[in-house]
Amino acid sequence: MTMQSKNRTALIPYVVWIALFVIAPIALVLYYSMLDLSGNFTLANYQNFFSPVYLKMTFTSFWYAFLITFFTLLFAYPTAYLLTRTKHKQLWLMLIIIPSWINLLLKTYAFIGIFGLYGPINAFIEVFGFNPQQILFTDFSFIFVSVYIFIPFMIIPIFNSLDKLNPSLIFAARDLGASSWTTFRRIVFPLTIDGVKSGIQVTFIPALSLFMITRLIAGNQVITLGTAIEQQFLVSQNWGMGSTIAVFLIVFMVLTMLVTGQKKKGGRV
Repeated sequence: MTMQSKNRTALIPYVVWIALFVIAPIALVLYYSMLDLSGNFTLANYQNFFSPVYLKMTFTSFWYAFLITFFTLLFAYPTAYLLTRTKHKQLWLMLIIIPSWINLLLKTYAFIGIFGLYGPINAFIEVFGFNPQQILFTDFSFIFVSVYIFIPFMIIPIFNSLDKLNPSLIFAARDLGASSWTTFRRIVFPLTIDGVKSGIQVTFIPALSLFMITRLIAGNQVITLGTAIEQQFLVSQNWGMGSTIAVFLIVFMVLTMLVTGQKKKGGRV
């Protein structure tokens, strides 16, 4: 058996895995998206998606996903930058990662207690003589909890990019008279942009399809594509429309990956 045939044989398990757990589910979603409530073939679901209701829902999903990604990046980059300059950076990084091991549902219910009318935040507010505030079921609580959950996944790729950065480049920029801001803008950030792109991918894409946090933390105040899929499948029992929304969600995710993908540019010696 030649080396080439051995390599092809080794690829068989991966091809079978992709076919069963990637291609087949997507094909099934496409199939159901072309069925109506009676199981008849139709393209009405795709036509309904371009109605004002679903277009507004799509815009809302992108807007909240953008806000979640923006604030996550805003806090994650300085945190990752400081971590690379601490003495026990791997230990501090592990302490940041550990909360991500906790079940998402448990963390969500914990924030329900924290933001509740009788939670610690309102108890602290009452100390200063203010009345309890309804923090739950607001845009603030939804974005805050989402940022808290996604921030470890944003920190890790940025931390890896910063940790691999050659410090001699920063020293050279300082020696040439560049300020701290100029060094960051012209040296540090461009050389760590791949880590930022990876962090955006693992934050923006899941944020588009949030539904559990949306339901428990934001209530019915925030309706996204994720909650629409949940409602179509579990409440309305309209699997065709739910699959249609899922198809467009997959398309949006692929486009996001293409836009934020890392492009390797060849050089000339």
